Amino acid sequence: MRIETVSEGAIGRQSSGRLSLDTRGQGLTELTDAVAEWVAGTGIRTGLLTAFCRHTSASLLIQENADPDVRRDLMTAFDRLAPRTAGYVHTAEGPDDMPAHIRTMLSGVSLSIPVTEGRMNLGTWQGIYLAEHRDRAHRRDVILHLIGA
Repeated sequence: MRIETVSEGAIGRQSSGRLSLDTRGQGLTELTDAVAEWVAGTGIRTGLLTAFCRHTSASLLIQENADPDVRRDLMTAFDRLAPRTAGYVHTAEGPDDMPAHIRTMLSGVSLSIPVTEGRMNLGTWQGIYLAEHRDRAHRRDVILHLIGA
């Protein structure tokens, strides 16, 4: 993973950055620590963080980060909701592409997270994940924007 700060605003306090990561194929990659480190480095104490995934076949989730069985069950649920063998018209990029688009539509590409005292205000068992919905490895970018004081 690599985080790069892109700019800092002149009106109020805001900071933007890009988190780039390589996935290993279908599955969940936790981003919580990397995003928390970026938030702390901005110096913004109170505000709202927006995280945005720049892809149509990957998504962002806030999910339990304690029991790995939750992540396995989520991937199984995605397989049931958007199976690869459903007879899709869009197959130009392979049998995993259209199901990936459906999974992204169901789970979303952006998150809004309050920041309090310089830290994301996540619940005890919550973590931020990028869900890779394609079978093969991809480079994914998540844009981060924090506005506050």
